[in-house]
Amino acid sequence: MNPVVAIVGRPNVGKSALFNRLLQQRLAIVESEPGVTRDRIYATAEWSGRGFTLVDTGGIEVTADHGIHDLTRRQAQLAIQEADVVLMVVNGREGLLPADQEVAEELRRAGPRQVIVVVNKVDDPAQMKNLYEFYGLGLGLGDPMAVSAAHGLGIGDLLDRILTLLPEGEAEAGDESVNRVAVVGRPNVGKSSLVNAILGEERVIVSDIPGTTRDAIDVGVVRGGSRYIFIDTAGMRRKGRIEHPVERYGVIRALRAVDRADVALILIDAVEGLTEQDKKIAGYVFEAGRASIVVINKWDLFEDKSDEGVKAFVDGVRWGLPFMSYSPILMISARTGQRVPKILETVDRVAGEYSRKIPTPDLNRLLRDAVTVSPPPAERGKRLKIYYATQGGTRPPTFLLFVNDPDLLYYTYRRYLENRLREAYGFDGTPIRLVAKERK
Repeated sequence: MNPVVAIVGRPNVGKSALFNRLLQQRLAIVESEPGVTRDRIYATAEWSGRGFTLVDTGGIEVTADHGIHDLTRRQAQLAIQEADVVLMVVNGREGLLPADQEVAEELRRAGPRQVIVVVNKVDDPAQMKNLYEFYGLGLGLGDPMAVSAAHGLGIGDLLDRILTLLPEGEAEAGDESVNRVAVVGRPNVGKSSLVNAILGEERVIVSDIPGTTRDAIDVGVVRGGSRYIFIDTAGMRRKGRIEHPVERYGVIRALRAVDRADVALILIDAVEGLTEQDKKIAGYVFEAGRASIVVINKWDLFEDKSDEGVKAFVDGVRWGLPFMSYSPILMISARTGQRVPKILETVDRVAGEYSRKIPTPDLNRLLRDAVTVSPPPAERGKRLKIYYATQGGTRPPTFLLFVNDPDLLYYTYRRYLENRLREAYGFDGTPIRLVAKERK
């Protein structure tokens, strides 16, 4: 395990901006309004050859005792409990406020912690005089440290201080054995509930309020010797219904989560059924070339569970997603845990298909048989000739066909060849790419 550094503080002191600056990438959403970050966001940071896990949290409002504020505070408390070092961020422009004192009391109640008081938004030397106020917090190892997350001032010194307090640890290298799984869908279909059900703990905030999740949140899972990273994402509603910039950023993060995933879980509400927005989300997953599993959540609330009712529902989903006929469909309930363990089993199978390789002789033998059984149609006296084929890559499986004229590989015959590949080798849950190249 990497050592853990948690960033905490009251709302709107620049915690997410500092998180992004320490990582040197824009991972957390940054807005001028308070309360944008709600969940814990984890990422691996590295400095001077040493790695650590950095955790961004939502603003701690000690007086908040209901709704989203209380859930956000709970997430920050959990981050403090697991941290080796805590960065308590304050606003150097505003000086010491009673809300900062309340956060300091929260840290004291958490027990002994290595704390660095980080005075953010110090963009001008004239603001340094406010630094001395924060000695009154009675927290921290050494002097409060002045930084500007927006402009990168003082960040190197802060990282040096962090390393002096960390136990030994190394950054995790990228590992192809990790299955990255993006959980996507419309608002309020149960994405966060599903992630929590898989983990067996309250890792991300769950609320009946649509749009509770805003960032894309990576959550590591180890089961039976297999490693996964589940990416909980913001709900993606229709573009015309997005009114707030924070929600727009959340959708962008969700799309990026699909781009860096191996497998996408496309969540659909069993009660509402397949909607046009569900189709658009599935279409993005397909165009991104990601493996996919269609997950029907809230199955415990579905009324007609007769054989006919279930078949009609599944047929409706298949009819609405004709481009994803290869994707498994799972009926689950994140609330009750019904069939949730089936998800990891299916992810393993689909991820294996996503990386499947076909030996070149076997591939050419299959294509010769396919062409013999059903030759390509002629168009104005010209007929497609496939001279040779090879697999050009995986994730998704991509096949190069060397032909006389690429324009003669029409959609219907392309689908025929794809179906023959699936009949022979499965490719369950993964798209297949056929690329025609001219050979003189």
